[in-house]
Amino acid sequence: MSAQAIPAVTQTGQPILILREGTAQTKGKDAQRNNIMAAKLVAEVIRSSLGPRGMDKMLVDSLGDVTITSDGATILKEIDIQHPSAKMMVEIAKTTDNEVGDGTTSAVVLSGSLLERADELINKDVHPTTIVDGYRKAAEQALKVLNKIAVPIAADDRELLAQIAKTSMETKMVSRESGVLANLIVDALLQVAEKVNGTYRVDIDDVKFEKKPGTSLGESTLIRGIIIDKEIIHAGMPKRIKDAKIALINAPLEVEKTEFDAKININNPEQIKMFLDEENRMLKAMVEKISEIGANVVICQKGIDDIAQHYLAKSGMMAVRRVKQSDMDKLAKATGGRAVTTLEDITKGDLGFAEMVEERKIEEDRWVFIEGCKNPKAVTVLIRGGTQRIVDEAERSLHDAICVTRDVMQKPAIVAGGGAPEAQIAHELREWSHTLSGREQLAVQKFAESIEVIPLTLAENAGLDLIDTQVELRAKHGQGQIWAGIGIRDGGVIDTYEARIYEPVIVKEQIIKSATEAACMILRIDDVIASSKMREPRTPPMPGGEEFE
Repeated sequence: MSAQAIPAVTQTGQPILILREGTAQTKGKDAQRNNIMAAKLVAEVIRSSLGPRGMDKMLVDSLGDVTITSDGATILKEIDIQHPSAKMMVEIAKTTDNEVGDGTTSAVVLSGSLLERADELINKDVHPTTIVDGYRKAAEQALKVLNKIAVPIAADDRELLAQIAKTSMETKMVSRESGVLANLIVDALLQVAEKVNGTYRVDIDDVKFEKKPGTSLGESTLIRGIIIDKEIIHAGMPKRIKDAKIALINAPLEVEKTEFDAKININNPEQIKMFLDEENRMLKAMVEKISEIGANVVICQKGIDDIAQHYLAKSGMMAVRRVKQSDMDKLAKATGGRAVTTLEDITKGDLGFAEMVEERKIEEDRWVFIEGCKNPKAVTVLIRGGTQRIVDEAERSLHDAICVTRDVMQKPAIVAGGGAPEAQIAHELREWSHTLSGREQLAVQKFAESIEVIPLTLAENAGLDLIDTQVELRAKHGQGQIWAGIGIRDGGVIDTYEARIYEPVIVKEQIIKSATEAACMILRIDDVIASSKMREPRTPPMPGGEEFE
């Protein structure tokens, strides 16, 4: 007797709905193909922006705002992606950006390539779980190869750090000025870095970026202090103070209103005068308190009353109000001062010091520059450029460069760039795959093919012949030239270590980890159940009227 499927109906023939009406379900190979296709398409979108010859993307949002960038994380953040598998690719870019700050495009391109090769195996009836196991083993082996070929360096080698920052910026719009900007970044990071038990700790939030269009990128400068995008509050105050003693105040210089309602009964006009005189006296006492400890610059997080402004100007002090909390924290680090929350507590020891505090006009705005701090643990990079779009992209490029430089300071080991480490990993994985048995061997070989996509994409974007490049690259790695990579400027395969193209090991590790995990997660999905949107309930009919939709 042949087996019969039991239909999901009740005895009366009523169909049983397990899922909400309108729910779509895709199963098996169809679900896998859909997911792989979506992820591949995302990788294809940003593939052409990889490397020094990569192209930029112009992204226009729903409000018409334009972003021009080649930064993978920015591109994927700005694109409004709906497909759930494609969203996972965006997650890889975000994770890589948050963790190491660079390598976002590489991670997404590698993940797309892993899925593309996995699709070929699935079509040959290799089970996805076997592919996942093979990929995980291959990733583990790849990380071992990476650490084996890594070159340890001194964490404070200024020249090497500048070269690493420069390599990061070579792939961006700012590449022409990368030499100048790289030195700015290294100076900034070595200034704010703290040495703990022989290792550096760097918080990149201690490097503040201020950007303003005008002049050129090459005229960007490092300020050994902080720039505040506020102006001095009173026309009678000095615009420039040398040897500044700075009071950082988190409290308002105003007469505080009571928290509960209070009524004051006034019987004659003299009492009004007494009331106002008392307010004046309180505000004058606040200013005198600041003046007594020798401060000549006041930076206040809250408001400053008009009368207090008058007394501050009369005392020859400069004042700025409504400064952001983040700027107050950076000012404390830069000037060596301490932000106080009540004026009663302020002492001479709380003051910060700077050689110069000055209000300057930048473009149409007036900003206050606090510079020449003795040993600032927070600094500012002032980014200039031809247009707003250029300074925005320069900020993104400098953020990536500052992150890779920080990465090397915290884990001082580098590899060459130009796709050389990926080509070496592919070469060693192919040899290692022969030690494996069964179908996992196929998955490891596909992983090796996938990781080669990085140097080949660099070559493709540079207009080189892909087949010739691939053959030459494999031949040189077969001969033991571990740093053979793509020479974008030279137009062929060169020794990228000799060409001083350096990248941090930690970034390469993160790319392999993120891409493998995302690819494995997508491969393990064999069923997609998409709920339909809930239908809005119909509004009940109005009494004696018609029903409204």
